[in-house]
Amino acid sequence: MGKLSRRMRKWTADILDLPQDVAYDLPRMIMIGDRQLYIENHRGVIHFSSEQLRLKLSKGELEVNGMGLIIRTIWTEEVFIEGRITSVNLKDGEGKR
Repeated sequence: MGKLSRRMRKWTADILDLPQDVAYDLPRMIMIGDRQLYIENHRGVIHFSSEQLRLKLSKGELEVNGMGLIIRTIWTEEVFIEGRITSVNLKDGEGKR
């Protein structure tokens, strides 16, 4: 993304008072303790098991690790998981954390 494009997004977000997740196409996560995680603005499930959930994002991946993970609900751009969550990692497009 070019410098001018970033400036325009920031300016537009500031003028319209938009949340940054909307303006920059970022994931929004709500975590309740280590037992529940609600994620908005994902682009699909890459991998799911009872120990790991990997989601595609517009820029990179989100990796959730834990024990006894279950997908409670899933929609086009939202997912709600429960279990014992031990880590949440955000990776950029090159696989870096």
